[in-house]
Amino acid sequence: MSTLFQPTALVGAIAIAMGFSTVTSAQANTDSSVNASLETLVVTATRSEQKIENVPARISVIDQKTIEQSPISDLSHLLQREAALNIVQTGGIGQQTSAFIRGTNSAHVLFLKDGASLNTALDGGASIPYIDLSDAAQIEILKGPASVQYGTDAIGGVINVRTAPPKKQQLFVTGEMGENNTYKTVTGADLVQDGFYAQVRGQRMESDGTPVTNKDKNRASYDQKGYSTKVGYEQDQYGASASLSENKGTNVYYGGSHDFFNRLINVNGRYDFSSNLSLNTRYSNFKDELTGKSYLSYFNTERNEGDVNLRWKPTEHQNILVGTSINNADVESLSIIGKTKSLDSTGYYLQHQYDNDGIHTQAGVRVEDNDQFGTHTVGQLAGRIQIAPLTSIYANIGTAFKAPTGNQLYYVDSSEWYGTTYITVGNPNLKPEESLSYELGIDQELAYGLSAYASIYQTKVKNLIEYISVFDAVNNISAATYINTSKAKMTGGEAGLKWKQDDLFLSSEYAYVKTENENTGYELARRPHHTLTLTTGLENSVYGISASVVAKSTSKISSSATSKELPGYATVDLNAYWNVNPNVKLFTNIRNMSDVKFKTASYGVDEYYINGGRLASAGVTFRY
Repeated sequence: MSTLFQPTALVGAIAIAMGFSTVTSAQANTDSSVNASLETLVVTATRSEQKIENVPARISVIDQKTIEQSPISDLSHLLQREAALNIVQTGGIGQQTSAFIRGTNSAHVLFLKDGASLNTALDGGASIPYIDLSDAAQIEILKGPASVQYGTDAIGGVINVRTAPPKKQQLFVTGEMGENNTYKTVTGADLVQDGFYAQVRGQRMESDGTPVTNKDKNRASYDQKGYSTKVGYEQDQYGASASLSENKGTNVYYGGSHDFFNRLINVNGRYDFSSNLSLNTRYSNFKDELTGKSYLSYFNTERNEGDVNLRWKPTEHQNILVGTSINNADVESLSIIGKTKSLDSTGYYLQHQYDNDGIHTQAGVRVEDNDQFGTHTVGQLAGRIQIAPLTSIYANIGTAFKAPTGNQLYYVDSSEWYGTTYITVGNPNLKPEESLSYELGIDQELAYGLSAYASIYQTKVKNLIEYISVFDAVNNISAATYINTSKAKMTGGEAGLKWKQDDLFLSSEYAYVKTENENTGYELARRPHHTLTLTTGLENSVYGISASVVAKSTSKISSSATSKELPGYATVDLNAYWNVNPNVKLFTNIRNMSDVKFKTASYGVDEYYINGGRLASAGVTFRY
C-alpha cells in the first residue's frame, strides 16, 4: 500500500455526513468562538480553581478546541507551540520524547492527569507519547517550581492534563486518516442526569511510521489502543468521582520493538462541612510497563498516591489549605541492581491565598520526608498586583527539590557496539537536586484587541544530576555514570503578544534561555537559546483556518567543550475545519507542511535522530 494518504474511505464517510439534515440535531455544536468569552479557570498553580489572569506565575492553557483539532497529534506535538518548552523526540510517532521547561532537565517536569502523577520513578520522566488525550478538557502548563504543591519532580514546572465532568448527553465518533498509513478513531458517550454523570471513551491508532535516524531506512511503526471511563456524583455539599484509563500497544524503535501498557486509576472525593470549610481526598494508582525483546528493555513501575487536605476560608478573601500526601513508588527492571526497588515519601503542606481588589498572593511551605534522602523543606512566596485597570505585575520566589531516580541510583548495563564496550553504572551516593527560582512578570491590555506580556526568571540548581562518560581508547571501553554537578544556572525570559478582533486572532511568543554548568562553564545540552512561536487564523462556530509556526535556534548535543551543535529549524502547521451542521464536523491538518527533516539528538558518531517529517491528514466527527 502506498505511504501516501489514501482518502477513499474518508471521502465516502464525508459524503454520507453531508446528507445529514441540520434539523436532526439534538444539540447545537459548541466550538471555537462560542466559548471564547468564558473565563479560563486553572487549578495547577494553587490546587484550587483560580482565574488565569490572577495567578502570580506564568501559566498557559491549551484548550479543548485545540486538542480536538487532530486526534493523531499527541501531547508532545501540542506542547511544541509553547515557546518556553523544548520538546525533543527521537523519531516520529510514538518515539521517546523529553520536555525541557525554561532550561531545566527533562526529569524536572512533572506530568499530571487530574492531579495524579504520570512520571515514573525509574527514569523520572513520563511516557509522553502514550498519554491519552481523548478525554482531555484542557492542558495547563505551569512554568516554574511547584514542589510546595506537588513534592518532588517539579523543579522546572508542571504539565497537567485535566478532564471535566460532561455537561450534556452526547454520542460521537471521530476518524482521522493521514500519510504513512496513519489513522486514529475515537468514540465516546456522555450521560448526565440529576447530579450523576458518566463518560466513556475508546480510541485506536495505527501508523507505518517514519525512519528514526538520518541513516536508517526502516520505518518505525506504531500500534496503540485504549479506553477511559469516568463516573461521578455532584451535589452542593459533597461530590465524588472515579476514573479508569488504560493504554497499550506496540512501538517499533531503531533496532527493536517493545510492548507498552499503562493504567491510571483516580478516585476523588469532596465534603463541605460548611461554606467555609471543605475536606478533599484523592487516591491514584498509576502503572507503567514496558516489555522489550531485549531483556534489559523490561521495566514495570507502579505509583500509589494518596492526598487529604482541608480548605478553610477564615474570611471572604482568604483561604488556607493544609494537607498531607503519600507517594509510594515501586520499580522493577532487569537493568537495575536488585531488580526491584521502592522509592517512597510523605509530604506535609500548608498554603495561604489572598484574593481581593486587584491583589492576589500565595504563600506556602512543604516538608517532604523521603525514606532514602531524609527531610526536605521547600517554600514559595508569590504575588500579583493590578497596578492599573489594564496593567498587572507579579513576582514569585520558590525553592524545589528532585530526588534521584531508580536508574540514576541503581542502573547497570554492559553492551558491545561496533567493537566498543559500553558500561553504564548508577551512583547510589547521589544527593537530591535542590533549586531556587526567581521570576518577575507583567501583563498589559492594549487597544484594538491587543494584549502583551513579559517575564524574566532565573533558576539555580544545586547538585544537578548529569550523565557523564569517559572513553578509554586503549581498551576501547566507554564507561558512564551519573554525578552531582556542583551548580547550574538557567536565566531567561518570555515575551508574548496576542490579538483578537471578531473572528480573527494572532498569538505570538518569543522565549530566550541561557544555561550554564557553573562547575565547567559549558552550556547544558538540548537547550536552544531562542524560540519563536506564532499562531494566526480565522475561527468561528461554523468554519476556521489557522497556521502555526515554531522556530528554534541551535543547541548543544552535550555539555562539553567539544560538543557539536544541533542545527536550528522552523516548521509550519495548518489546520482547517467546517461544521457542516450541528451533527457533522470536517477537518484537515498538515503538520510540518514543508516536510522539514531536522536533527533532534545524537545517536552516535555521525548518525542523528530525526523528526517524523510531514503528516497530512483529514477527518470527520459525527455527533448526536
